[in-house]
Amino acid sequence: MELVIKTLHGLEDCLADEIEELGGEKIKKLRRAVSCEGNLAFVYKANYNLRTALRILLPIHSFLAKNERELYDQIKSFDWSTHLELRQTFAIDNAITRDASIANSQFASLKMKDAIVDYFREKTGKRPSVNKDNPDLLLNLHGYKDQYTISIDSSGRTLNQRGYRKEGGHHAPLNEVLAAGLLKISEWNASIPLIDPMCGSGTIAIEAAMLGKGIPAQILRNDFGFMNWSNFNAILWNRVKMESTAKRGRTRINISASDIDNQNIKLVKGSTKILNLGQGFDIMKYDFLKLPPESKKGMIISNPPYGERIGGDGMVEFYGRIGDKLKKDFDGWDAWFLSSNFEALRAIRLRPSKKEILFNGPLECQFCKYEMYAGTEDLATT
Repeated sequence: MELVIKTLHGLEDCLADEIEELGGEKIKKLRRAVSCEGNLAFVYKANYNLRTALRILLPIHSFLAKNERELYDQIKSFDWSTHLELRQTFAIDNAITRDASIANSQFASLKMKDAIVDYFREKTGKRPSVNKDNPDLLLNLHGYKDQYTISIDSSGRTLNQRGYRKEGGHHAPLNEVLAAGLLKISEWNASIPLIDPMCGSGTIAIEAAMLGKGIPAQILRNDFGFMNWSNFNAILWNRVKMESTAKRGRTRINISASDIDNQNIKLVKGSTKILNLGQGFDIMKYDFLKLPPESKKGMIISNPPYGERIGGDGMVEFYGRIGDKLKKDFDGWDAWFLSSNFEALRAIRLRPSKKEILFNGPLECQFCKYEMYAGTEDLATT
């Protein structure tokens, strides 16, 4: 099967590497996505294991349409009975039309819904129901200029929803897929001590623990879109899960999540209890500016505040103190920081050895690496 696997901007390389490791074939990087080929077992394995994937789509119908009438006719002429039964519900999610003949994506979704309903009404005299919250079949429409593609979403809920974090706990939690991407970009592995000293809800540290211990990304999840497909194979699915968890927990980790906020520490403890991370994962209430390193070498990966709750001048000063702390206490460490506050990043006064452009929601961010060594001098960032 040909598949299109969605991700976040800047994580295409990370996702392509993951797909290759899982056995995907004919891999091609796209815009915020990667295409590949794989069999049914790969669809199951990819949904269960991929850490930097948001959705795994199976394209089923591609066509040209120059206006809304042609869009409707092309969709209505497709044999929907091969994918959807009358007793099943469906929904159209995440319609995207870019430079397309129909600029309004919501209108395109509505025409697609009408065409599917009318197909069944003419064939059977009955119509399937729409369920936006929990559909049996979730469909995706993508239009670029006059070319449209309809895909079945094999994932259902987006794959960043791992299930270890309580809803509404943190005011602005980091997307799990983005956190996993930071770990991939930094080339962290379980042999390297890791600290997130401003951990918030703990997403970076938790994703690192899951990666280091070989815990599948969807270990807590039991509902996927492909389970409603007519060709769902429960025996194959159980085998994929068993193979994916065979090496779970055998690797030792040394990960610390710390924060100055009591509520954040409580959130992290709740998430780690759900996952049963065990030894090697420490949670501490600590001010980073007073935090002592516990080893001579290691890695810091963190998403410090950008300035929403602290004024601009105060944030610049705060980042300057972060730089002072790194130079004073973290010789031999690599430090990575993700921030949309570029002025504050310059206040660290260290030249990054690497810099990646990523997006945290709508915010353009820099993910910067600072290599610390004895005698590091102040160097303004460029």
